[in-house]
Amino acid sequence: MTTKTKKIRQTVARLDSIIKEYKDHTTPKKRDWKTYEEQYLKRIKTCFNEIKPLIDEACSVIKISRKEKRGASSKLNLKQKLTLLILKQFCGKSNRCMAGMLFLFSYLSDVEEISYKSIERLYEDPLVQCALFNLHILILKKKGIISADCCGDGTGYAISVEQYYAAHAKKLKEKGKINVRESKRKFIYSFAIMDIKTRMYVGFGTSLKSEKEAFLAALTMTRKTKIKIYSLRLDRYFSCESYAKLCTTELENVRIYLVPKSNIAKLGLGEWRRNVVRFMKNTFSFLKEYFQRNQSESGISEDKKRVGWKLQQKLENRIKTANSLTMLIHNLFWFGADV
Repeated sequence: MTTKTKKIRQTVARLDSIIKEYKDHTTPKKRDWKTYEEQYLKRIKTCFNEIKPLIDEACSVIKISRKEKRGASSKLNLKQKLTLLILKQFCGKSNRCMAGMLFLFSYLSDVEEISYKSIERLYEDPLVQCALFNLHILILKKKGIISADCCGDGTGYAISVEQYYAAHAKKLKEKGKINVRESKRKFIYSFAIMDIKTRMYVGFGTSLKSEKEAFLAALTMTRKTKIKIYSLRLDRYFSCESYAKLCTTELENVRIYLVPKSNIAKLGLGEWRRNVVRFMKNTFSFLKEYFQRNQSESGISEDKKRVGWKLQQKLENRIKTANSLTMLIHNLFWFGADV
């Protein structure tokens, strides 16, 4: 072990005291509740005023070409399908409840009575999935996000009412291992990369297998948006050279902020090495940047309060669509926020 590596381990070992000292020198911002409520009301109004024209524009660029028409024609057009799914996800209703309550939303969707099975099948409609991606890109473009400093975090959504993800994850961590088969059966993994300035998600991913797979999907989606990512902050689960390399492969010239683990063995190469050097040279400045990652944790909490901690879908394609709707609703709510 080199002298530099020993010094890094010593710094990490006293990280708790460094953080305490950092917090003592940092004055927390107090929330102005009057301003907060005014901003929140503005965001809601903007969300519902803009949702219909955004859906119209996202669907208008999709052209359907069919040489031969087979099967019964759908009662819904693409705009109606997308509108219906967004409303359903936002209301948090089951397929049966939504089918019965549809008349309440007739002034928005212009949809006649349909079965709950028809609503469920919308989650795996490829045109709906394409329109969702278009809508995601359109919202970011309308917001004017062409570059971003980002943070990211993962969570889990239950597909069974038997357990809550946070309690289950804590239990697994205490055991020191993850039972993949059990997790796959009861939870799905979700990862989102957030623009710190606007609090909007620029990329997200879903997996039935692991948080790593969801993270890789989020990186790929972020690259497809063609938004320039200057920096990325992740929790200590991703604090190793291999993840740093993955980030720089998908997001060119990105600066990462990862707190080294206590058992770090070497400085490594590339951006991981530069990250460790930044941590050592000016730990306070590094932590100031790193702790902006709290925005991601706040965003996850906000999402679960809005749409719940459970997904009602069971098939993989449908689960991914449901999670995409959750991320989309998050962005719609922050679309009208002042930045």
